[in-house]
Amino acid sequence: MTNLPEKFIERMKKQLPSCEWEAFFACYQEKPKKGLRVNPLRLSAAEFQKISPYALTPVAWEKNGFSVEEEKLGAHPYHFAGVYYSQEPSAMCAAPLLEVKAGEIVLDLCSAPGGKGTQLAAEMGGEGLIVLNEPVFSRAKILSQNVERLGIKNAIVTCAKPDELSAVFPECFDKILIDAPCSGEGMFKKNAEEALSEWSEENIALCAARQAEILKEGAKMLRKGGRLVYSTCTFSQEEDEGQVRDYLEKHPEMRLLKQEKLYPHKVAGEGHFAALFEKTDGGENQPRAKRGNAKKDSEKAYRAFEKEFFISPFADSLYEIGGALYALPSVCYDWGSLQVLRVGVRLGEVKNGRFEPDHSLAMSAKKSQVRKVLDLSLHDPRTEKFLRGETVEGEIENGWCLVCVDGFPLGLGKAVNGTIKNHIPKGIRKKA
Repeated sequence: MTNLPEKFIERMKKQLPSCEWEAFFACYQEKPKKGLRVNPLRLSAAEFQKISPYALTPVAWEKNGFSVEEEKLGAHPYHFAGVYYSQEPSAMCAAPLLEVKAGEIVLDLCSAPGGKGTQLAAEMGGEGLIVLNEPVFSRAKILSQNVERLGIKNAIVTCAKPDELSAVFPECFDKILIDAPCSGEGMFKKNAEEALSEWSEENIALCAARQAEILKEGAKMLRKGGRLVYSTCTFSQEEDEGQVRDYLEKHPEMRLLKQEKLYPHKVAGEGHFAALFEKTDGGENQPRAKRGNAKKDSEKAYRAFEKEFFISPFADSLYEIGGALYALPSVCYDWGSLQVLRVGVRLGEVKNGRFEPDHSLAMSAKKSQVRKVLDLSLHDPRTEKFLRGETVEGEIENGWCLVCVDGFPLGLGKAVNGTIKNHIPKGIRKKA
């Protein structure tokens, strides 16, 4: 890559020792680094290594992360089944700093497309509550799809500005991740045309100002004793070390525990910055809990389906909105007037007195929980046919069934006399 902005080159030469210049700029002649993160809600990293279709190199800072050379990670059936998430290795460094635990209340404030937020959710194992927020609606929809694909059951996906969120959840969260919008210098190889065209020193200043506002709202939502990680995918000191310095000056209740900067000539990744803070002063708030509100007829229809489809009860508290039923997370706070795209698991809708299950229900289920399962092998031609939305053959009792690949869910089917009708939503089917 020879078209790096001159101003960027000048800035990096001031920032790095001269002995590192050659190695740093040589990185831009290489292909972007690729990686994947195994989804422990499906299987362990050790189990994935036994069945992986790719050569894997472990990522030092993420126990479920691997570097890979494969270009088209999203085309594999395991990706459709939520077995892994395609994520650049350096981008995996921020979330582990929070050390989230099952049962905590967690926020990812700038979450789309979902790499870091789903990384946090994986560590929670379905217990507690994670709020995944994205202010841009089109990006929030992509975030919601990734939450669905990975089978995350304890998330609320919101589309709100940071100040709108802080008004609803003051001093509420145990852990907060802020992967802030930035000047994207670490993306020059991955998204070369867009990242390079948008880069300027003026944009760096605008990003820094916006980041400061987002961080301010983040501090409002953190409980006393809670921890917050701020991260970027840029090298700009105004957005990284300078932002940390200014934050500490403006927020004496926050103390810095750790910060790290990954440069592409030093690690097998594209570069990243992350800082870990702890809130030493303030209060603690527990917002009003969200309760189930399903109509009796709706719950009756769902429970009839549940008894037929699942071996044991799948959903506890049912929430109904806009004709759809959701299984609320076991811990769920009232989101007030915030725009919510997903809460817990979207179970489905009641139509003409009968319950019609949703794709989200299938992706949140395990093979061992379901009575009727068509489990296809990776190399069975029916697997690709099903992913493309086609009908497949299968000797299975009539009715709703879960279609899997090697035990991992792909979607819902409806068996009729040996034929499995496909119920993968059209928008996410694999293109021929």
